[in-house]
Amino acid sequence: METPQIEQLRTACNRDCPDACGLVAEIQNGKVVRLKGDPDHPVTQGFLCHRTSRFLDRQYDPDRIVTPLARQGSDFHPIGWEDALERIARKLLQVRQESGPTSILYYRSAGSMGLMKHVTDAFFERFGPVTIKSGDVCSGAGDAAQMLDFGDEDSHDIFDLDHSQTIILWGKNVYVSQVHLLPILKRARARGAQFTLIDPVWQQTAQLCDRFIQPRPGGDSALALGTARILFENQWYDSNAGSYCDHLEQFQELAYSRNLETWATLADVSVADLEHLASSYTQQPAATLIGWGLQRRRNGSATVRTIDALASVSGNLGIAGGGISYCCKRRGAFDLSFTTGLDQPARAIPEPLLGPGIFAAQDPPIRVAWVSGGNPVAMLPESDRIAKGLQTREMTVVVDSFMTDTARCADIILPTTTMLEEDDLLGAYGHHWLIESRPVTSAPGDVKSDYEITQELARRVGLAKDFSEDVDTWKRRMLQGVSEEGVSLDELRQGPVRNPLAGQVMYADRKFPTPTGRVNLVTDVAAAPPPTTQLRPLLLMALSNHDSQASQWVNGTRNGPAIARVHPAVAQPFVDGGLAIVESELSQMTVRLEFDDRQREDVLLLPKGGWLSDGCCANALIPGEMTDDGGCAVFYDTPVRLLPLPADQPSH
Repeated sequence: METPQIEQLRTACNRDCPDACGLVAEIQNGKVVRLKGDPDHPVTQGFLCHRTSRFLDRQYDPDRIVTPLARQGSDFHPIGWEDALERIARKLLQVRQESGPTSILYYRSAGSMGLMKHVTDAFFERFGPVTIKSGDVCSGAGDAAQMLDFGDEDSHDIFDLDHSQTIILWGKNVYVSQVHLLPILKRARARGAQFTLIDPVWQQTAQLCDRFIQPRPGGDSALALGTARILFENQWYDSNAGSYCDHLEQFQELAYSRNLETWATLADVSVADLEHLASSYTQQPAATLIGWGLQRRRNGSATVRTIDALASVSGNLGIAGGGISYCCKRRGAFDLSFTTGLDQPARAIPEPLLGPGIFAAQDPPIRVAWVSGGNPVAMLPESDRIAKGLQTREMTVVVDSFMTDTARCADIILPTTTMLEEDDLLGAYGHHWLIESRPVTSAPGDVKSDYEITQELARRVGLAKDFSEDVDTWKRRMLQGVSEEGVSLDELRQGPVRNPLAGQVMYADRKFPTPTGRVNLVTDVAAAPPPTTQLRPLLLMALSNHDSQASQWVNGTRNGPAIARVHPAVAQPFVDGGLAIVESELSQMTVRLEFDDRQREDVLLLPKGGWLSDGCCANALIPGEMTDDGGCAVFYDTPVRLLPLPADQPSH
């Protein structure tokens, strides 16, 4: 019998990752049999991360939801699309008439980064405006910091690192969170560039670096200011900094407000570490790459501002191979104006406070919730509170492919497409390449895309005309931002295209879109309270890991109890591999201990994205709280302690 021919089709990964990889899917008899990185994508370069290379296990998981489900008591039963959508439409119309549209909560997160998801935003704007979320749980504090400092936010081109003599990875775990940066870093290493990693957590990236500085969690501002003091003391700062920086004298006074020994003590590093970092900034061009985790603290925005100021006065701003890169932006590539322009503002609940916010909302209260593109019960602080909030609405609708913690709270679950079935456009937040996502296989069962669901719902509530266009028409509309630069949908069909509106070097002219046209240097940093206490001496940090993309786990790896990594010196009388209880003020969970003497003695590390239903959800331990600016969640300031299991439970 002749072997069926294998066809290769190109698409893109749309999950919440900075790389937005190009994918090559091998298709046999209509089924995807292999996924590879696109060798023609300049960033993907033919390889995939651990998670995406195993995505087919998720794609063909027998537990995938392939028909609408409705709650019946504590269980769910299949219903048809007509029934499901009619129920939802009737409820939405009823609640809007009785209580107004803000009694409806619309929550969409970044489980899929595709631009077509914004069309559902537009639907709820037109139907409402409804209650939405504000702030974020990802990068908001750092975003706000860079907007304050520079009046804009973007990064150097990813390949500008080829010009760097020094690369400072400040809280950047590239082996887990941006693996396609590795070939560029290794190339720089091979030609002699010097690397420094700054992170309270030992991670594999340390093996790539010449120096690993391990400050206390939250000690980054003290580290930056101590380093700045050395630059000023030795006249190593840019003598022209006053021509493009406001508040240079005040920033210098801030750096001089403590001696080096005090700054080192506050950061819990050595003075030699400060001296090394200061010297590194003189080895120009020096690029600073800031990770997203370090700003998820109470003083997260101020922390990024001190790093911005340090790198700015060092003379590495606006030069090839230098710069301060935090997050890549789309620079107007996509026209999303169809989701803006409402006369009446929507009510918003801060995303870090979603759980208590659902209960606090009054005049009117939240009666209906719609959740898509996310698993907030697992991924947001106060997981139990969010679950209870969703479970106690008159109707909660969840759009997902699996029975997640959030889906378990629903009254109706609508099954949606995976990234291999999506028709969409994507940008990236780790580089400046644009790409089209094309379906490479058919959706199983009765699965519909988010846009198809939106269209069907719009037809039932009197908005059919606004959402009658096909996906290609929406794509062409979204591409109007770059169409004048020659980028078309037809061109994207041939492969990824670099955003022509994105420069190679940020602020090369040393002009900034701030009110004065200059860098707005930070002048004051509030002292952060000690995050740990005598009762709870360990700081909980739930970190990205190889096996999960947010709460989307590689099949077979989502097993409890969660692994808690701690330094053996603080784990007495517990044993390596044994069970213990991690307790915060809010809750507790059982974990399996893994001793790691490379870690600090004041941290306890858990995987991010664990599920509440598995007893592995770190966010169940974390109270809802927002950063000093930007409305970001405070994930890394929760003190915890280890407790033994009750005597009647085995410790192994």
